[in-house]
Amino acid sequence: MPSIAITHINTLVTNDPSLGSGPLGRIRDAALVVEDDRVAWIGASSRAPATDSHIDAAGRSVIPGFVDSHAHLLFAGDRTAEFHARMSGRPYEAGGIATTVAATRAATDAELARRLAHFRHEMARQGTTTVETKSGYGLTVEDEARALRIAVRQLTEVTFLGAHIVPPEYRDDPAAYVDLVTGPMLDACAPHARWIDVFCERGAFDAEQARAVLLAGRARGLGLRVHANQLGPGPGVALAVELGARSADHCTHLTDADVAALADGTTVATLLPGCEFSTRAPYPDARRLLDAGVVVALATDCNPGSSFTSSMPFCLAVAVREMGMTPDEALWSSTAGGAAALDRTDIGRLAPGTRADLALLAAPDPVHLAYRPGVPLVSAVWQDGTRVA
Repeated sequence: MPSIAITHINTLVTNDPSLGSGPLGRIRDAALVVEDDRVAWIGASSRAPATDSHIDAAGRSVIPGFVDSHAHLLFAGDRTAEFHARMSGRPYEAGGIATTVAATRAATDAELARRLAHFRHEMARQGTTTVETKSGYGLTVEDEARALRIAVRQLTEVTFLGAHIVPPEYRDDPAAYVDLVTGPMLDACAPHARWIDVFCERGAFDAEQARAVLLAGRARGLGLRVHANQLGPGPGVALAVELGARSADHCTHLTDADVAALADGTTVATLLPGCEFSTRAPYPDARRLLDAGVVVALATDCNPGSSFTSSMPFCLAVAVREMGMTPDEALWSSTAGGAAALDRTDIGRLAPGTRADLALLAAPDPVHLAYRPGVPLVSAVWQDGTRVA
């Protein structure tokens, strides 16, 4: 691949304080060189080396590609009626997932693959260069395994979420379903996944059941993630920290003990503001977590029921407006924070040797992502050194 220089960048965000100013490692009047799929050089625009081709940023800004570390893209069907009812006064409950399960089971492999590709491209156009997606809408051995087989052909960050809800056929015997998830279903799914997740919440799985799922996944070499404390206080965050899960996701209802545990542990708190926006639930208090020293990530939770947005810029803007984050904190959490939640150091920042995943913004500074919410500021995107949008 030819080398490419992007010059006259008004603000380059590296997320590497050793390269620039502040926690975001900002460099003014900067340039960046891409060779193959990696960043080869970063520095002042006036000192940019010769390359095969050249792009003049003309005073626009460049950021690392967004890292969306929590999404549910393997599904079929539509839940517009549920959203309409919720916006008309009905509260959100986890049980609505069963509607999507029925539609997903009935879908063909080709349909699921097309929808996944559609969402991937939709996300790329908005600056997302890495996305994690989960199974969880099949809930049979074969349907969960086929979802992951489809996902791993398109994505590297794939999560087994057989423990999403207890499906209708096991409603009277949830223990038998946990045995299925930790036995035959895990056997079929583990070869296609990097992570295992569990929805530890009322209406889904309790602490004992969630522990069994996570320990079984860890024994098969999968990293741990937990849907935790979304609908109310509960054991999910404490369990995630205790077992060393890489990420506890939602974190909407936290006790002081939960916050202290996250601050003392290695688990990233992944916040999903699109979910609260779409369910009219209270937003998580990001300020409380950040002030306690917790590592925070932002993600879309893109799914057909509780957060049908694929836009990381939208979630960033909501986090600034509603969750007490500064624009810089929200940008870091949308990029480097997401990378931390996926245990990755090659993405979420821009430095020599990192993957060339970046977005060119039609704005002089990334603060415009929060300053101009809803405006499509992403004008070009590179993933692995290739321009994809």
